[in-house]
Amino acid sequence: MTTDQELVARVLAGEQQAFAQLVEAYQGSVFNLTYRMLGNRGEAEDAAQEAFLRAYQHLARYDPSRSFKTWLLSIASNYCIDRIRKRRLTWLSIDEPLPPHPALNSGAPDPEAATLLDEQQSAMQALLDELAPDYRAAVVLKYWYDMSYTEIAEALETTESAIKSRLYRARQMLADQLRSGGAPELNIALEGA
Repeated sequence: MTTDQELVARVLAGEQQAFAQLVEAYQGSVFNLTYRMLGNRGEAEDAAQEAFLRAYQHLARYDPSRSFKTWLLSIASNYCIDRIRKRRLTWLSIDEPLPPHPALNSGAPDPEAATLLDEQQSAMQALLDELAPDYRAAVVLKYWYDMSYTEIAEALETTESAIKSRLYRARQMLADQLRSGGAPELNIALEGA
């Protein structure tokens, strides 16, 4: 099995097909991150493509002692944060709820279960949309990708204490929204809230 670091070395040596293997290995993870951050399938696809393009362009900057996946997800999350900031400057309203993530509809649940899942996903996306981009990125990387504080700090180019603080504040904001009736149909437990 070829490691990510070996594939990167092959790309840097001129074997461009090796990058296709990296794209194949991580396209799902990158798309899921960009979708969760941006909430729009078309925008997420564009963002994922841009993340891979930027990774390819800056591959010489990759530190092989780090996880390639973490490095790639940091590029994608930073790009999404920039898009969200630009979006907030140009949109008049961001109050529209986003559709649930299609990959979360696994199997063929009965219609009632599917409707409940759709409502919960819409409610969760609405809650995420209320968070600042930096907080949203930390929450997505922690709870959807199960990354450690160290990995999140690396991906977002900050300190572990800053990530712990962002996650604590994000959980508090989400809990406040739930308590105030911001998403009554969402039944989740926020650790530390």
